[in-house]
Amino acid sequence: MKRIRLTVALLTLALMGLTAQAAEVPLVGNVLNRQTVSLNGPWHYIVDVQEEGYYDYRMNPTRWGFFRNAKPQRPEDLIEYDFDKAATVQIPGDWNTQDQRLFFYEGTVWFKRSFNFRKSNDRRTLLYFGAVNYEAIVYVNGEKVMQHVGGFTPFNADVTDLLREGENVVIVKVDNKRHADNVPTQIFDWWNYGGITRDVMLIQVPTTYIENYALTLSKEVGKKGMNKIDLALNLNAKEAGRQVQLNIPELKVKQTFTTDAEGCIGSSFFVKQKMLTLWSPENPKLYKVELVLDGDTLRDEIGFRTIEARGKQILLNGKPIFLRGVSIHEEAPNGGGRANNTETAHTLLTWAKEMNCNFVRLAHYPHNEYAIREAERMGMLVWSEIPVYWTISWKNEKTFQNARRQLTDMIRRDQNRANIIIWSIANETPHSAERDKFLGSLAQYARTLDNTRLISMAMEVTGASNYVNRLQDNMHEHVDVVSFNQYVGWYRDVNDAPKMTWEVPYDKPVIVSEFGGGAKFGLHGEKNQRWTEEFQENLYIQNTAMLDKIEGLAGTTPWVLKDFRSPRRVLDGIQDYYNRKGLYSDKGEKKKAFYIMKKWYEGK
Repeated sequence: MKRIRLTVALLTLALMGLTAQAAEVPLVGNVLNRQTVSLNGPWHYIVDVQEEGYYDYRMNPTRWGFFRNAKPQRPEDLIEYDFDKAATVQIPGDWNTQDQRLFFYEGTVWFKRSFNFRKSNDRRTLLYFGAVNYEAIVYVNGEKVMQHVGGFTPFNADVTDLLREGENVVIVKVDNKRHADNVPTQIFDWWNYGGITRDVMLIQVPTTYIENYALTLSKEVGKKGMNKIDLALNLNAKEAGRQVQLNIPELKVKQTFTTDAEGCIGSSFFVKQKMLTLWSPENPKLYKVELVLDGDTLRDEIGFRTIEARGKQILLNGKPIFLRGVSIHEEAPNGGGRANNTETAHTLLTWAKEMNCNFVRLAHYPHNEYAIREAERMGMLVWSEIPVYWTISWKNEKTFQNARRQLTDMIRRDQNRANIIIWSIANETPHSAERDKFLGSLAQYARTLDNTRLISMAMEVTGASNYVNRLQDNMHEHVDVVSFNQYVGWYRDVNDAPKMTWEVPYDKPVIVSEFGGGAKFGLHGEKNQRWTEEFQENLYIQNTAMLDKIEGLAGTTPWVLKDFRSPRRVLDGIQDYYNRKGLYSDKGEKKKAFYIMKKWYEGK
């Protein structure tokens, strides 16, 4: 009788879905240095135009969806899909450049990966996605794990209780359809690459683990001859009295800190100034760091520096710096596709360095972690941005929470990267009271997450009168650096450039976050002929001379490093679905305007 009762109880729990549970958990930091198992490689995929794998014919979610990975058990069984017979694509990767039929496709695609797993009694397992564009619904062994919205930030779930010894299956429903309430919204000027575009991995962690941490050089003056370094750390559990050892061998730091009732550490320590080499573009010094909890060691390489705005100057390590920058999209050279590895990042950043850049604006969304880390190693300062782009649904609370979540995950992932100096909260947004409230709240929130970096956004110049351009934006109260986009020479006659005067009535540093114009590499003609390299070259000659007259100019990021794909650029024979404003072609060929910027930056 007891056995029968036990069987009934277990069956009841199984029907309730309580025997195996999984849930999204707060984002884990520094995944690239944790114990991981990669799930990258070939994944089977099924294109589901009408989402029949998720909805029934009445548009109600179906319990018989593709996530079940069902197989016929009898000859007469009707199952109209089979992942194992479907084609494969490489993950990470977008579907647009891997399947010619899907080049313009926006909709749902299902992905499936099988893997073998060996369970551990003393460790938990997290399933981590670097990014999925745009909405992801994740299933493990037929059970829904999590649903994530946003195409450029990571997310993870604890799937320990769903995994079994031997073969396991992960299935992901990916939907990249555009919607007005999304972030970004329905229209944007880059390619809407769909798919699982960044790494997928299993992360092995102890039951209690270091969830995230930040090590930063304090702006506060330490003891005489000493630098103060702040440590903020949190565990995944609210456990007091847990000891975490911090080791920085090169700085002779070996200290133990104790968590409070929230499982957090907020403390400081001192190192001798003469021992500490500050990170800079000229000397991108990184220190090996270890954090040890119960014998479990988490390693990182971290640089220390300060960044601040003082009057109309940006100070790096207390000294004024001019940001010689360029804007970059996260797109691979030679035909596009979403960039997602160190090699591609190195290529793009090398092109920027050839132009004498010390700074890159990573537009218009958080780029992959490999790109951030490679820029840090190469000594490249970074502006990192969330895709609050053009016209967002300012009154929609879900849209705001989406933007806030993306801002949170961008900062949490990269808060230890010394090269990031600016968090950007928007690009070219139309003015309104609702917009000011939305963006003002984001700026205020960003400071609660990280008060060690500068806040900015790419504004528009709206106060133009004849040849006087006056920047007027209520958001100047919320940013540390005033940045704006302008396209004299492209959307306005280039001959107007010498006549232009600029008024920025705020005592803050100024970055011109976009300027430029298009040219097709190899197309030559007179300097007044659109699309020729000579036209773009003259535009840059006139613009750089004009920018030199802006008071408080602290940097520029011309638009853009290389030609990139965009469905808005339809001119046959010239654009061919590429935005041609690149200083390089998509293949890395230097246009004549490249040399204008290179020479101008030599004098900065």
